[in-house]
Amino acid sequence: MLTPVGEHELFVFWIQLTALLFTARVLGGIAQRFRQPSVVGELSAGLLLGPSVLGSLAPDLASSLFPGGEVQSALLLAVSWLGIVLLLAVTGFETDLRLLRRLARDSAAVSLGSLFVPLVLGVLVGLVLPASFLGENTSRGIFAAFMAVALSISALPVVAKILGDMGLMRRDLGQITIAAGIVNDIVGWLLLGGLVGVVTTGAVNMRGILATAGAILGFLVLALTVGQRAVNVSLRLVRRFGGEGGAALTTTLVVLLGAGAITHAIGMEVVIGAFVAGIVLGQSRYLPEDVRHGIEQMSNAAFAPIYFATAGLYMDLRSLTDPRNLAGALAVLAVATAAKTGGAYLGGRISGMDRVASVAVGVGLNARGAMEIVLATIGLSLGVLNEASYTAIAMMAIVTSMTVPPLLRPLLRRVPSNPEEEERLKREELLAGSVIASAANALLPTRGGENSLMVGRMLDLVLQPEAHVTIFSVRGDDDSNAPPIDGITEALAGRSIEVRRTLTRRQPAEAILEEAALGYDLLGVGLNEEFRGTHELSEQIQEVLAGSTIPILLVRRPATVEGPALATLPIRRVIVPVTGTLVGLASEEIAYTVAARVGAAVDAVHVVSRPLGTGGAAHAQSQLTRTRILAGRFGRGVSALMRTSPLAYEELLTTANERDADLIVLGAQLRSHEGRPFLGHGTEYLLEHAPQAVAVVVYPSPS
Repeated sequence: MLTPVGEHELFVFWIQLTALLFTARVLGGIAQRFRQPSVVGELSAGLLLGPSVLGSLAPDLASSLFPGGEVQSALLLAVSWLGIVLLLAVTGFETDLRLLRRLARDSAAVSLGSLFVPLVLGVLVGLVLPASFLGENTSRGIFAAFMAVALSISALPVVAKILGDMGLMRRDLGQITIAAGIVNDIVGWLLLGGLVGVVTTGAVNMRGILATAGAILGFLVLALTVGQRAVNVSLRLVRRFGGEGGAALTTTLVVLLGAGAITHAIGMEVVIGAFVAGIVLGQSRYLPEDVRHGIEQMSNAAFAPIYFATAGLYMDLRSLTDPRNLAGALAVLAVATAAKTGGAYLGGRISGMDRVASVAVGVGLNARGAMEIVLATIGLSLGVLNEASYTAIAMMAIVTSMTVPPLLRPLLRRVPSNPEEEERLKREELLAGSVIASAANALLPTRGGENSLMVGRMLDLVLQPEAHVTIFSVRGDDDSNAPPIDGITEALAGRSIEVRRTLTRRQPAEAILEEAALGYDLLGVGLNEEFRGTHELSEQIQEVLAGSTIPILLVRRPATVEGPALATLPIRRVIVPVTGTLVGLASEEIAYTVAARVGAAVDAVHVVSRPLGTGGAAHAQSQLTRTRILAGRFGRGVSALMRTSPLAYEELLTTANERDADLIVLGAQLRSHEGRPFLGHGTEYLLEHAPQAVAVVVYPSPS
């Protein structure tokens, strides 16, 4: 039977949360004003409110605010651990498995070095510390082994927060540090489990250690394979049937908490499960962006600051007034810092990393945070540690966490630029600010027609190499003889694709729009060839245009090419108008991306309706200068042309014919005209009359 928490305990709990959150956020903001990560101030909040400061200055107030007790501590720790789960989820979102695989050698070497050296030096520290640091129920050997484990682990939540605050998560250095931190934590907690068994039973339970190691390995494999598919299916279902983002957020939290519970059950910390779940969720193309942002906001704004502030509550600096305790604590701090930094440096140098980068990774791994305090609490409860050794480890945890940022910042300025990393970061920055080229998940609906071959060709050229394409085969009762989709898959060869088939008695447009609402960034649609002569969009395309909430890449094949050749259509020259509008910018990005991919020439044409005065000419030249810069960012040169004509679309077609272009790229804002979707007179004129292939990025109607 559940025992209700008393009214007084709940009142104190609300006051505790208020005080911790307010103080942590204020001090975190102050830290940022001094160009330090907010985690430095958040950790300081616990020291300020805990026995070290408030307990010394106002002991009655401190004991009223944090009275201790099993129930009171459990309430606060529950919120604190929820902060860990959310923080590690955000870290998982930003972890790139492809990048980690490429950095596997460096990560493995740093992991081994940052484990082995602290283990060895930790044993030595445990052997030489005075007997006054040993707990009542321990031997020198057990104490030395415990100190070795204490020096070997890192605090993944603190490391992740520091790297995130300093903008290092996408750097090679950040990914290596996170990977090494995971290994440090897994091995450290495995060793701690074995050590606890020795203390409680008097024997090494090797079978239990191996079982836990096997279980965590099995969890990792299943999570990244079967678990990934299960998460994709679950998020897809809730997006289809669960209404707004609330259902997806609930599913995300269930996955995070469930994964943390699994790793806790098999003898590892909840942080491992939450981190792996974050990776799996982050890789799912069905995770809504607002859910990802919501988790990050909850973590950064509330739960993570409470977690970091809570860590400082368990440290009492007053015990360091004893010179022997202070000397021992400083020795532990010095050896812990040197061991972790030196071990990581040694591993980094063996793997071929730069000297400064190796030191920087070691400094980053030095942050111990609340994980170290949890370990120290376990040691104190087992009688392996006493108050002096507990305080030494707790001080080491807090001081290392607070000194990492100021030590890391000057090192980062000296880390040499890696050309491959620099190119990757530039591309990520470009895509982050991109209008359309950042699409990561595209939908290509098809009934097997030739138009889809050209759409597949264009999507393959427009999307980034890592982007995913879902080929959505829509068949009705009258489509039993529809052509196969083999040619479409060939057009997308070498890309991550998924083929989904549906047999529907509804209008195909309904099925397409329902699928498109499940988290896609771009919808590729082939224009019916009859448009050339009739100027009429098919009823199905009209419904898709009118109902889509995501951009559509509308593609019409060239007049002189048909059949399988569309899947490999050569593109030697591209024409794109320069307008300065949002849709115009999107069309420019597509044109430059396609040209860079196939080595095509690009003509960017700015058409003015009448001769320009001084001001108009300056504006036109600024537009041409802007497009040259944009083309350069996409790795392509451009011929920037200015033409004068009362009808821009006729001038574009004339230029395309004169320059022997293969592709015209346009942008359009969808409107309604005479009861049908309308792309604009100029766009529809070119779709009807241009002999070249035409691609139009269509943005949904603002209404």
